[in-house]
Amino acid sequence: MSVAVAGIMAPAVADEQTAWRLFVADHTKPVVHAIDMNDGREIGKFDVKGWTNLAPSASGKTVFAAQPDFDMVNVIATGIDFSDHGDHRDLSVSETKLLPVTFEGPRPYHVVAHDDHLILFYDRGGKAEIIDEAALLEGQKEVTSIDTTKPHHGVAVTMGNHVLVSVPNTEVEVNEGELPPRIGLRAVDREGHQVGDIAACTDLHGEATSARIVAFGCKEGILVASPGKDGPEFKMLPYPDAFPKAHSGTLLGGKAMQFFLANYGEDKVILIDAEAAQPFRLVELPTRRVDFILDPAKARNAYILTEDGDLHVLDVITGEIVRKARVTEPYSKDGHWRDPRPRLAVAGEHVVITDPRHSLIRLINVETLAEDRTIPVEGQPFSIVAIGGSGATH
Repeated sequence: MSVAVAGIMAPAVADEQTAWRLFVADHTKPVVHAIDMNDGREIGKFDVKGWTNLAPSASGKTVFAAQPDFDMVNVIATGIDFSDHGDHRDLSVSETKLLPVTFEGPRPYHVVAHDDHLILFYDRGGKAEIIDEAALLEGQKEVTSIDTTKPHHGVAVTMGNHVLVSVPNTEVEVNEGELPPRIGLRAVDREGHQVGDIAACTDLHGEATSARIVAFGCKEGILVASPGKDGPEFKMLPYPDAFPKAHSGTLLGGKAMQFFLANYGEDKVILIDAEAAQPFRLVELPTRRVDFILDPAKARNAYILTEDGDLHVLDVITGEIVRKARVTEPYSKDGHWRDPRPRLAVAGEHVVITDPRHSLIRLINVETLAEDRTIPVEGQPFSIVAIGGSGATH
């Protein structure tokens, strides 16, 4: 329906809809569930090869299901599509499905989403691949391969016309079946030629992007890469001498504000402002961290689940824990790092928590920290991604 105004056809006021979908990998069974969060219905069940790590694209149109033990990556179309119109976003909802395109290579582990593409890093393949998402959704592969010099447990991130790639120690001898340690980061152009010098970063692990900069966890501090006139520029932010001895290996990047949240050992986190005179703020936790996540809509909020079952709300502006509540039974960090423990996602007004011990997804209100409801999921729900939001429909 349209309304005529002074001879011009003006569009009718659009309706608004909200849609959230949860994609949940089982800890033991080779399956990924797609769930409509509004009513808890399973709207898709996708067979994979084995233990799966889920990673969403920046657009939310796809979720990558990396199976490092089986050298395989599947891709799921979420059926959630936002288009920006300046003063509003349109939301289109369609069927979720497993795409026919797969990626294979020795031990794909890190999947990094950036703008309109994703980067797969093959730990034992000596390469990374830049994947065009638009082509994927058309059932096609458009791949740019990046040489990583030698197999290692690393990462690659794009920055403009360059790619930031972790650097392994090629001189040290390792035992059969083991991978060499990481010693730094280098920038290469799209033809694979190195630009500038290698930036030192011992035991590099973990990366995140915030605004135009990328941060990496190192033994000696946080390495920050930013765009420069002649290519990416690197700056090391050393951990303060007053900090206890530890380092970061998992980083999250702010969306509405430029900052980073990182672990610091197992029972602390740090807030990082790369441009401040004193870039670090240390936050001590009562027990060890199980998982943590930033709220993309409520920019001041970070949520941290500790092994005692408490969910903490961290104000990233003040650096203070502003409230907490018990949301699960205790899950000890002792044991294997892959043991089934809760994982977090944010979906609108809820922190969504997998509870593998009870075959549940728990929906925790972000304001009250009360449990609004649960969604049963067969097996042991583990890795989780939430895709959705609100938008106009015409």
